[in-house]
Amino acid sequence: MLHFNFKISLDSIINFAKDFKNSIALNSPKTIKFIGVATLVLVSFLYSQPLTAQNKAIETTGDIILFALPATAFSSSLIIGDSKGTFQFSKGFVLNQALTIGIKYATNKKRPYNNGDRAFPSGHTSTTFQSAAFIQRRYGWKYGIPAYALAGFTGYSRIEAQRHDGWDILAGAAIGIGSAYLFTTPYQKEHMKLTFTSWDYNYALGFIYNF
Repeated sequence: MLHFNFKISLDSIINFAKDFKNSIALNSPKTIKFIGVATLVLVSFLYSQPLTAQNKAIETTGDIILFALPATAFSSSLIIGDSKGTFQFSKGFVLNQALTIGIKYATNKKRPYNNGDRAFPSGHTSTTFQSAAFIQRRYGWKYGIPAYALAGFTGYSRIEAQRHDGWDILAGAAIGIGSAYLFTTPYQKEHMKLTFTSWDYNYALGFIYNF
């Protein structure tokens, strides 16, 4: 019922705007003032609504990614036999959790709409971005881009769920990425070695790959 009423209100605003446009020049000060006030009213209306079913679905998806992305990063390194990568991920994960939880308790920032406390930084965001940064740093952008996309969606889901604001999300992402980069090294570079040789004024540059 609430969603239906919103549609009616939005249609009314659109129709009124069309009539208003026909009666007043678009670039007049009155028109600009009207558009500004209408925009503020509409934005205030949207943010005053309780969570809808769509918001809940977005929040649930973010919760799933929170567990799925770290599990993917950890298990992938195990499956391919990258024990060093597994250890690097584990160190980054522990550091990220320690920093996130420590800062949460130190700042004790209130969540939007008085929806709890310890909002800063976002734990969902720091965890998923630490996992995404590990995947990207260790195995390359081919796998890092979709991982970052999932982490970004998780951050978005926390705002949609009214659990965090933008600063909470940005801080969580920064802590997560920093924690991963502090310990993670590129996987391929550990198996490749650059060689250089010279003889009789001839020079050769090559690669050695260790399996």
